[in-house]
Amino acid sequence: MDRSEQERIALDQPAFARLLGFRLVGITQDELVGEVAVTDELANRNGVMHGGAIMAMADNLGGTATMINLPPGKTTTTVESKTNFLRPIRVGDTATGRSIPLHRGRTTMVWQTTITRGDGKVAAIVTQTQMVIDWKG
Repeated sequence: MDRSEQERIALDQPAFARLLGFRLVGITQDELVGEVAVTDELANRNGVMHGGAIMAMADNLGGTATMINLPPGKTTTTVESKTNFLRPIRVGDTATGRSIPLHRGRTTMVWQTTITRGDGKVAAIVTQTQMVIDWKG
């Protein structure tokens, strides 16, 4: 898959990603970077980014990274995801996620997404396994 096709696939984000305010800022086959502005709508009762929003951001990054690494006729679904929450991200800040491959196989891919705050400190690390499947549409 050439770079323009990778970018086309990566930039074709689902409605859920747009609902989160997700925006891609870096796209390569070996690294995907995205951002989400932390708003009241994405916060928990403590005024910080909800853990589910962090996980959704990471899942979207890992799924998108897998999509741009798939052979023709294949798609993906998340089969496992593990999150370590290390620090809060306050409302008004920006969460930045960077996904890198740990494994790119024929039937599974494993991605590690590091979510950082505006001050550069790591807020969460997510490791997810994506299953590679035939798409029958």
